[in-house]
Amino acid sequence: MSSLSPTAKIILSFLRLRPRSGYDVRQAVGVSTQFFWGASFGQIYPELRRLEQAGLVELESEGGRRRRTYRLTAAGERTLDDWLRDDEDFLFQYRDEGLLRLFFSDLTDPEAALENVRRMRQWREEAAAFFRAEIQPHADEDVELGYKFPRRALDFGLVMLEAQAKWLAELEGELTAR
Repeated sequence: MSSLSPTAKIILSFLRLRPRSGYDVRQAVGVSTQFFWGASFGQIYPELRRLEQAGLVELESEGGRRRRTYRLTAAGERTLDDWLRDDEDFLFQYRDEGLLRLFFSDLTDPEAALENVRRMRQWREEAAAFFRAEIQPHADEDVELGYKFPRRALDFGLVMLEAQAKWLAELEGELTAR
């Protein structure tokens, strides 16, 4: 495999932590990377087949209800390590429909612009609270297992959300004062 898809990177990384089924990978994504790099069942299962055909993962066991557990092969270990050490520029994509609406807010009335800013702020505040209540316990478990960087990624997300919420609250105040 000359280049890894984003989903392949997620799968190989989660399989290095421990063998998993496609379902297990999706569950792990749901409480971790989903908030900055997602992967759906529709992406995971075909990618697992491609990785298996490429010799990067292999079937470890097959359980009931067609549950197949995979593990990394030596080639998969090397491929993952190559990606983790790669010096290519990072792909950065930030998609935020609220920010897109903010950008074009001059094209609507002030009340609609204010409401969009308010909703953006509320969403960030709610997301930060959700991360603390629902995601942080998983990240703390990872730290106990010796994996400190999932918690670091969570902290990054919380700092980003809280800074954005603060900025949006200031903008909301400016728009309300007008």
